[in-house]
Amino acid sequence: MGASASRNWLVGVSALEPEPEEALGLGQLPTELLEMVLSHVPPHVLLGRCRRVCRRWRDLVDCQALWLNILARDHAALWPVLRTCLPPADDPRPCVLGRFCELRPIGRNLLRNPKGEEGFLKWTVLSSEDGWAAEEENSEVIPSAYMLTSFLSAYRGYHKKQVLDLEKEGFWPELLDSGKIEICVSDWRKDQQRTDCIYQLTVRLLDANQAILDHFSPLPFPIWKWRNSVSPRVSHVFSNLKKGVRFVSFECCIWDLEFRNEQYGISVTNSSVIVQVCVS
Repeated sequence: MGASASRNWLVGVSALEPEPEEALGLGQLPTELLEMVLSHVPPHVLLGRCRRVCRRWRDLVDCQALWLNILARDHAALWPVLRTCLPPADDPRPCVLGRFCELRPIGRNLLRNPKGEEGFLKWTVLSSEDGWAAEEENSEVIPSAYMLTSFLSAYRGYHKKQVLDLEKEGFWPELLDSGKIEICVSDWRKDQQRTDCIYQLTVRLLDANQAILDHFSPLPFPIWKWRNSVSPRVSHVFSNLKKGVRFVSFECCIWDLEFRNEQYGISVTNSSVIVQVCVS
């Protein structure tokens, strides 16, 4: 009787505690479930790591379906517009929508180093001393009155420029040509060394060959030393963009009306180029 009870007890234990099954790995998930899981991974991780795991994962990351789910969820306010101007489903360029999700270019200042906090990094700087040749010597970055930093030059003429590639910033051609985006540009300028100066901002919208499609170039603006406390702002909004806009050229030109041996000039602070979507 004791042996029979022992056998019944062992049988009972086996019935209550079955052997655990092997856990289901991500590689075994159906495509739809794996896509849902990957949609919750940050875009930079999807593009930088997940895409390299295996061919199946690369194909999923390159596919529009994954990014459409992410766009609809994480960019809900923009989705009604974005869905009307998507790239073709068979677009041979990989991760076009992925770059948009990673870089999030809408509403962000696209200019690099807009306040000059990293010296002349990302800016092309020219001077009139040598026929508008590129020049970085005898130039420096100094703090301004508003806790920003400023570009100054020890030359009579001074020019700084930055050209933005909108596709590299995360936009795709169909969105740029949709007529549903605006490009907002602005700049602050201030006479830093109490000299008389003339300032001019020129912004150009360029096509793929960098031919000019549109531009904003107000009349040169004089800044007099006796109004040194004033920091005027110049701004413009490009709307109803012509088709083909692929680059934005942002240029500031300064002419000093007083020549001195020491450092002098105008400060140009907090420049911005911001792309917005017209959701209405």
